[in-house]
Amino acid sequence: QVQLVESGGGLVQAGGSLRLSCAASGRTFSRYVMGWFRQAPGKEREFVAAIRRSAITWRGGDTYYADSVKGRFTISRDDAKNTVYLQMNSLKPEDTAVYYCAAAQTLGIVIGTDQYDYWGQGTQVTVSS
Repeated sequence: QVQLVESGGGLVQAGGSLRLSCAASGRTFSRYVMGWFRQAPGKEREFVAAIRRSAITWRGGDTYYADSVKGRFTISRDDAKNTVYLQMNSLKPEDTAVYYCAAAQTLGIVIGTDQYDYWGQGTQVTVSS
């Protein structure tokens, strides 16, 4: 069982930056693929970014991004702290959503919501124009 708690959301102007954090419980964090998703009002939850589980504790895995955030967002993980991050730069109003952290018990990166086993409660990100 893994419990995930997101933090770092807030209100920011367009062009600004935020860093989201997701703290995980448990001693097997490094064995999970970690992902970030978002859901805007009236829309489906969508994939944002994911990072492959680390082969060794001091090295990050491969990453994958949605086209809409590529070049602006960066996902990273610190297995020593059981934490995954999402650095969001050059934010746009269309990035406004509730952002969710998720963990998947898979070998490789996955991007479907039904492929993730554990979810956080979400953190609101609002980008004003």
